[in-house]
Amino acid sequence: MSTAPAVVEPPRLRRARRAVAACFFLNAVFYAGLVPRLPAVKAELELSSTALGAALAAVPLGALLAGLSSAALNRRFGSGRVASYGLALLGAVVWTVSVAPNWAALAAAFLVVGALDAVVDVAQNAHGLRVQRLYGRSIINSLHGVWSIGAVTGGLLGAAAAGLDVPLPVHLGVSAVVFGAAALVVSRGVLPGSDEPEPVAEAVPRERPRRRAAVPALAVLGLLAGCGALIEDVGASWSALYLRTELEAGAAVAGLGFVALSAAMTVGRLTGDRVVDRFGESRVARAGGALAAVGLGVALAWPSVPSTLVGFALAGLGVATLIPAVYHAADELPGLPHGQGLMVINWLLRIGFLVSPPLIGVVADAASLRVALLGVVVAGVGALVLGRALPGRAVR
Repeated sequence: MSTAPAVVEPPRLRRARRAVAACFFLNAVFYAGLVPRLPAVKAELELSSTALGAALAAVPLGALLAGLSSAALNRRFGSGRVASYGLALLGAVVWTVSVAPNWAALAAAFLVVGALDAVVDVAQNAHGLRVQRLYGRSIINSLHGVWSIGAVTGGLLGAAAAGLDVPLPVHLGVSAVVFGAAALVVSRGVLPGSDEPEPVAEAVPRERPRRRAAVPALAVLGLLAGCGALIEDVGASWSALYLRTELEAGAAVAGLGFVALSAAMTVGRLTGDRVVDRFGESRVARAGGALAAVGLGVALAWPSVPSTLVGFALAGLGVATLIPAVYHAADELPGLPHGQGLMVINWLLRIGFLVSPPLIGVVADAASLRVALLGVVVAGVGALVLGRALPGRAVR
């Protein structure tokens, strides 16, 4: 026997939306602020590039180890509290990177950073989707857009601190205190209680077959999320190298590939909710996959710096709403409590981000980076085909 979702007064609901948006912003700020300071970490511990890379690999490893615990934590404490208090703890753990005395301590710090980031990521998305259900319309894309704004903000703050030669422990310490305090304030705005509106205990025996039926759906959604991960990672990891080595662009221009993809993705996410409400997630995801495939496909067929920048921008715009749509579809799978499908997809997505860079690298070494970037075209076609698994109608 199910019950209707609790009624939340509009002012309280708007407050919850602002709170969860703040969680997305803070989540991005913490790690993005560290990225421009990685050279300082490398120099302080006198690490080789290989050693630093091995330490950084602990981030996705920690995420994979802890990611599958997030649903249980959300059920026990509530996704809003897990997200907000987890963010305050994340800031403190990021600070420990600055005081690590050796490689082992650094790798351990990165391991915990990755674990906490995975738990917070699932919690904030679960809470955002809970607020979205109460709104009755899509808001998840704008929340991911706020995350992108937070990433840019954190990166700029980190770059400014590096340029001013602010000691790393001071920089990350101030970040932990200021943004950690903000996370604690945010905790007062999130919705209390469980994300699951139905009393599920009575229905568990009847839902076992439906849970088994959810497995192939999760597999398809995982592949769809992997398509989005590959497109995002190519822009982040390989666009500058492609522009620099294959098209002989200058160092400053080479960095614009990532900027083009990120800026277009941010715009697409901030405006994507209205589009999704009107056309449905399936149509938007499939059109986005086609846009990414055609955009970068044309740029690779007729390579030039301008066409490549436009191609990466189109890829970013096309993939903007894909991962939020997959999260929403997984969270609404019949037979699974809210948050469980989301947890599985988040875990599979992190495997995609872990596998994508070496996969592109192997193809680039075997053929060329231009051939390897055809992976974006393949991923776009994959989104076009697999996008049928997403809801065909808007959230409303």
